[in-house]
This record gives sequence, structure tokens and C-alpha cells, in this order.
Amino acid sequence: MTEHRQGAHGGQYFAPAPDSEDIRRRLNVDLRGHHTQVETSNGVFSAHRLDLGTSVLLKHAPEPPHRGSFLDLGCGWGPLSLALALERPEATIWLWDVNERALELTRRNARTIGLPNVRAVTAQDVPEKLGFDLIWSNPPIRVGKDELHRLLMAWLPRLNHNGRAYLVVQKNLGADSLTPWLQTALGPTFMVGKHSSSKGYRVIEIARTTPVPARQNGDDAREGTPQDPSRTEDGDA
Repeated sequence: MTEHRQGAHGGQYFAPAPDSEDIRRRLNVDLRGHHTQVETSNGVFSAHRLDLGTSVLLKHAPEPPHRGSFLDLGCGWGPLSLALALERPEATIWLWDVNERALELTRRNARTIGLPNVRAVTAQDVPEKLGFDLIWSNPPIRVGKDELHRLLMAWLPRLNHNGRAYLVVQKNLGADSLTPWLQTALGPTFMVGKHSSSKGYRVIEIARTTPVPARQNGDDAREGTPQDPSRTEDGDA
């Protein structure tokens, strides 16, 4: 992605414990119409601004369900999860990141803004049988293809029936090859397609179209079927 995903002194944003100095700074951001101030630091993704890919996802992802269990996969300092929590206060927003500093920042930002429905946790702290009605992610492409595939296949199959995921991926970093790979890997119980395209990014939509009786969350799933990829616009905004 366009954002340089390293912290100061070469500390990777996807390291569990960044070796960069923890220097806090304030950012004023617009999260889907919610103007707020957040805290960021070195060693987390997009520490100096709202990343362009994240902005594209925030702009183009459709309205989330009014309630349910949502997941922000690879939260950074929290723009996606904070936006979801602001937009849907009755939902529970789970967010995961391997980066401990990112989790701490997101918890802090949620407390400062006043969002009690945010759960910033490690992967081990997510209940094993919890399914998700919505997943948003600006996935860490630069971890490498194999690790990215493992990450996505660990979480996307946990979508509830009629649940949806929206991933934003830069076109020149493999968005158009990731889409068919996801369809093959997830199988016929899912539909995968391009939801939208803007500023050099694709927003990929994944929908679970068959029930998952062993891990249903109840009545919180969103009804409907995913947007037909043949009817999406391809032009950059």
C-alpha cells in the first residue's frame, strides 16, 4: 500500500512489540462523518495520517447492520473499529492486531471518545465459537502472501450466515488476484466479488450465503446477497 509500513528505527508495524520509540501524537480525523481526535504513535500502521486505503474503505463500505458482532482485522490505532463503534453503538466491535502498541492505542482512543462497545484483544482472547456479522479490514499485505492467506483463512470462515466482509487492497499489490483466490479457498458457501474501486484500491466483498448451525449468533445477521460484481463500477473516484 502507499503507506510506508515501518516505524522509526525500522520497527515493522506488524511486529508484536515494536522497537521504535513510543512517541505519541494527536490526529484530527473524519470517520464516516464523525469528526474526532485520536492518539497514534510510532511503530503502528499509518501513524502520521489516516491511510488512503482505510479512507477508501470508510467511504465505500455500505452501512453496517444495526447490531451484532463485528470484527476489525488488523486494527492499527483503530480507525475502522472506532468508525463502526460510532456508527453502531448497539453492536459489539471486536478488533485484533498482532501489534501490542496498536491494541493499547485503540483501547485508549475508544475510552477517550467514549465507546464502551469496543473490545481490543489478542487472537487468543476472541471466544473460539464467536461468529461475526461483519468484518472490515485493511489487511497487512506486506507480511507476505502465505502469511496473509493464513490470516484471512483464520477469520473469514467465522462469518455468520449472511455475514459480510469488506477488504481494501491496492490494485498493484494483488487485489485482482486475491479475489479469485479467496473464492477458491472459501468455497461455494461464500460469494466473493469486487464491491467498488477507487484511488487505486479495490474493496473486495465476501458474503457467507449458507447457514453455519454450529456457530450462529442468533438474529443479528444481515439479510441479503452480495452485490453482483458485474454491476459494480470500475472507475477510480
